[in-house]
Amino acid sequence: MKYRRLANTGIYVSELCLGAMTFGGYGPFQAIGALGQAEADALVHRALDAGVNFFDTANVYSAGQSEEMLGAALGPRRRDVVVATKVRGRMGDGPNEIGLSRVHIMQQCEASLRRLGTDYIDLYQIHGPDPVTDIRETLEALTDLVRTGKVRYIGCSNLPAWQLMKALGLSRQHGLAEFVSTQSYYSIAGRELEREMVPLVEDQGLAVLPWSPLAGGLLTGKFTRDGETDPEARRVSFDFPPVDRARGFDIIDVMREVSGAHGGLGGPGRPRLAPPPAGRHQRDHRGQAARSAERQPGLGGADPDPRRARAAGRGQRPPAGVSGVDGDSSDRPRAGHLARLEPVHPQVTGPEAPRDDPRPPQ
Repeated sequence: MKYRRLANTGIYVSELCLGAMTFGGYGPFQAIGALGQAEADALVHRALDAGVNFFDTANVYSAGQSEEMLGAALGPRRRDVVVATKVRGRMGDGPNEIGLSRVHIMQQCEASLRRLGTDYIDLYQIHGPDPVTDIRETLEALTDLVRTGKVRYIGCSNLPAWQLMKALGLSRQHGLAEFVSTQSYYSIAGRELEREMVPLVEDQGLAVLPWSPLAGGLLTGKFTRDGETDPEARRVSFDFPPVDRARGFDIIDVMREVSGAHGGLGGPGRPRLAPPPAGRHQRDHRGQAARSAERQPGLGGADPDPRRARAAGRGQRPPAGVSGVDGDSSDRPRAGHLARLEPVHPQVTGPEAPRDDPRPPQ
């Protein structure tokens, strides 16, 4: 396993991060995955044995079951890993049980700590924007959690670039904790992140944690132009994230050629995303991913003709810094700004918001 520095922090995370969204299967999350504790234990332990030290979940995943199961699976090995979770989604019927207010953040941090069975969260991420709460109130609450030791670092997810830059500016102006990462949708079939967010994080030194690098399974090859599909594939019952399918199938055609040139699992030279993530056949995919990471330098290798993959994507040469190499020549693990993350779907959540609350459930 290779490790990369998480943005400008002093911690290193594995190139592969195990996302726990499939743990539990409560409510709408059943369409995404419904692993029991025994299956979650096996998956987590296999990841740990392969060198994975980065695990991601959220309070809304299966109404907290995902956090409980991840905490139980990690057990005494919790202090050997970096645990990330999130806050923002609706966690109850009350008018204040949603959003990024000080009240909701403080309540949900305590609840996540209990469910995870830990006394600190390594990376606490806001799960999206809150149009009701002033971002300074959010940052002040997160800063208090950092100063009390309950949170080590803070990050964001699904923010537009201008909101992230505004938050960074406020943090610096008022001496508040700064976001060190953004968790955003990014795949070779969905490269909108490169327009504004990637230049921002390169300039500001943040980490990018891509979710859904295989576009919700579309890029696995399980789907064809003729409508053929694996009946157990997640997209059959949960078609997300939105993808231009015509372009997606063009990309798949090129990726098949590239994959064949690299022995089966090698992806295009750019963008360098994780191998197949955990899904309904998590154990098989995780083993393949770990073996691929071991044998391929840089998680993807070099395309014999990388122009083909770029043409199948958007035809643009990507920003140089996204490769994740920061030139660290010390004997510490290889560092960089692009961490790998299992797909996490932050859009599904529980009960609807009150009628007078302009925020969607998530």
